[in-house]
Amino acid sequence: MPATNAHPLEEPGVSSRFIEPCILVIFGATGDLTARKLIPAIYNLAREGQLPPQFACVGFARREKTNEQFREEMKQAVSSFSRVKPIDEALWQNFQENLYYHRSEFHEDEGYNRLQDLLKDLDTKLGTKGNRVFYLSTQPSFFPLICEKMQKSGLIYDANKVQDKWSRIIIEKPFGHDLDSAKALQKELLRFLKEQQIYRIDHYLGKETVQNILVFRFANSLFESVWNNRYIDHVQITVAEDIGIGSRGAFWEEAGMLRDIVQNHMMQLLSLVAMEPPVSLAADAIHDEKVKVLQAIRPFQQADFESSCIRGQYAPGYINGEPVVGYRQEKNVSPTSNVETYAALRLFIDNWRWSGVPFYLRGGKRLPKRATEIAIVFKDPPGVLFQQHNKRNEPNTLSIRIQPDEGTGLKINCKVPGPSSPIQPVKMDFRYGSYFGMSPPEAYERLIQDCILGDNTLFARQDEVFDSWRLLTPLINHWFENKQADFPNYQSGTWGPKAADEMMARDNRKWRLI
Repeated sequence: MPATNAHPLEEPGVSSRFIEPCILVIFGATGDLTARKLIPAIYNLAREGQLPPQFACVGFARREKTNEQFREEMKQAVSSFSRVKPIDEALWQNFQENLYYHRSEFHEDEGYNRLQDLLKDLDTKLGTKGNRVFYLSTQPSFFPLICEKMQKSGLIYDANKVQDKWSRIIIEKPFGHDLDSAKALQKELLRFLKEQQIYRIDHYLGKETVQNILVFRFANSLFESVWNNRYIDHVQITVAEDIGIGSRGAFWEEAGMLRDIVQNHMMQLLSLVAMEPPVSLAADAIHDEKVKVLQAIRPFQQADFESSCIRGQYAPGYINGEPVVGYRQEKNVSPTSNVETYAALRLFIDNWRWSGVPFYLRGGKRLPKRATEIAIVFKDPPGVLFQQHNKRNEPNTLSIRIQPDEGTGLKINCKVPGPSSPIQPVKMDFRYGSYFGMSPPEAYERLIQDCILGDNTLFARQDEVFDSWRLLTPLINHWFENKQADFPNYQSGTWGPKAADEMMARDNRKWRLI
């Protein structure tokens, strides 16, 4: 049985344990997420020996399909989307033997009873010992219904009473659509589950570069000693995508950029960058410090809604030289939609470390390129020596690239060779792919494995979710009640609306060129 690190941040070999046998059930298995991410992730875990021999995966969905059809479709998905190509035919033959399909409606009691029978048969056949991971890759409205039906059929266990086996549930974002709905959803789920059984997945937390933020900060005195308001001028967090909303028009009309990207991905990145050192690498110790950051963020005032909270919606334009339609011309989108596809915020964290340091967040669709980056911009040194003609030198900047081209860059000022002594910024650069000779594992690989291990370090705890919604819900309500008159207000292929640049200019700052 394969061993794995007990904790994603611990040094290999320091502490390890065996992965217990289990069955993974994916609800909504005919969806895009299963084909593009989940099955390729499970295949790669099997390829690298990170799954137990006693393992099976069952797809649960409403479409008519045989095991053979499901296996062939998943083989094509792995061939297209796995990070390692080509597919290993011998490995796939063994892998697909424990890949099954189960058809049922989500509301159908008999379907859950038949699933229970199938899982018990697999327990006997494979020795999976009754351990279960249920991945809810469905619309959030189905979460309480599925949990209720699973409890009724005995698929999920009472964690206080059952000790010899376990059941855990992975829930995809969004967890609610505002603070009240998130609390209501949590209340519903706690009717059937304990909090320690609920794994709220945010795939950004599974990325190697995100996990490395804590190592980078707390394992290097060079950086941790200057990680405060004495040396840092401001922080920029960017989540840029060049794609539009594609076939997700109906979903995006209900979500928008604040709900889909800012509330989860960006707030998680902010909390990791700004948190205090945890007392240990235990999951709760890390979650506790992240929650303190979210609770210290200054609430929005009425004036902030106009000056520090910018929204945008993309118009037709060009991406990579190709014409693209505007948001309102996308499928399943209202021609008068007021939903934002871009958001830029200025936040302050009111604690001793970050007092007075602005955090600028921006995320958008149909921007010039795909890039997720955290930029730590340092303050200028006293300008008595090297300022030339009152021209400021470029500030020292530490950039953490989450995707693509994962790595870290540090921009410093140097003298150009020659008698005139001009000063020019140069970049010291580290890239995962070139240094380690391999691309980092996909985020879903890490997260699925951690759930099987029962390690929720890289998942969102309920109070993290609530505090994030608590900050953003007033802004969501304000934007809903006050329509933006100039939508669409940025052309596809540009870096967003002019108002976002003007917000930075008022602070005598500017967005980084990425």
